[in-house]
Amino acid sequence: MTDVLVVAELLEGKARKTTLSAITAARQIAAGGAIDILVIGEGASNAASELTGFGARKILKAEIAGGYTAEKYVGTVANVAKSGYGAIVATSSSYGKDLLPRVAARIGAGVAPDVSAITVDGGKLVYTRPMYAGNVIGQLTVNTPVQVVTVRQTEFEAAAPSGGSSPVEDVAASIDDVASKVEFKGLEVVKSERPDLAEAEIVVSGGRSLKSADNFKNLLEPLADALGAAVGASRAACDAGYVSADLQIGQTGKVVAPKLYIAVGISGAIQHLAGMKGSKTIVAINKDKEAPIAQVADYFLVADLFDAVPQLTEEIKKVKAAG
Repeated sequence: MTDVLVVAELLEGKARKTTLSAITAARQIAAGGAIDILVIGEGASNAASELTGFGARKILKAEIAGGYTAEKYVGTVANVAKSGYGAIVATSSSYGKDLLPRVAARIGAGVAPDVSAITVDGGKLVYTRPMYAGNVIGQLTVNTPVQVVTVRQTEFEAAAPSGGSSPVEDVAASIDDVASKVEFKGLEVVKSERPDLAEAEIVVSGGRSLKSADNFKNLLEPLADALGAAVGASRAACDAGYVSADLQIGQTGKVVAPKLYIAVGISGAIQHLAGMKGSKTIVAINKDKEAPIAQVADYFLVADLFDAVPQLTEEIKKVKAAG
């Protein structure tokens, strides 16, 4: 039993859903100990109020204006982390991967990164994590008094409200001189009516075989819209400029694990599989029956995507209209 600090992730003054997965992991680590949530950044007061119903002992908030930089946040998180916690937890999003290793360095803590499961063996926490693009599953323990942990959002269910209302306390921001060496220029957020890629229950993803940005728009997006799905892409499609890099799924992109993943014209390189093979049901459309993605697909349609995708889209629309 240990007390755990969850570092919340904010976007435009609101707590991101990734934070709820970190809370679930924190409960496993705490094993009956207390959980506190640290909300830091611009809009922290509003985000703190969103998180009061998730069973935390208290919500700590620090308003820091001017946009996120790790150098500006790390001092505050490190100071709070020294307040008797046995573990510091965040999701292994770009935010968590950027911030928490710096916190660990500040407080002299060991790190368990990108964790997919948490177990206990002989009274010690054992962290499971994928390595080598998911081809090896490793286990590790952390022997320092404080453990810093980042967890895969896709492997931990979002915490549900537990009732009650946690008290909110202010903490002093601690910004040291190193923060002045880094300037926040701005944040470009892609606005879309589709679900967020990392949180969507259905993802339709396209590869280089789509051949152009126009085909992404005219073939893949109608299918995604018919299903109420998010749109993703392979690295090859992003590198070719068909879609923006923020839609990339894979080892060097986003990791997703939706209920349904539809891969269109994606061969299934190891780099891509590392980002989606945890999906509950995988459907692949590819005219190459020997494509590597066939090894992980639950359903594999050997067909020309330019014929199959429009037909699939129309059939889905008919089913939805009839329903």
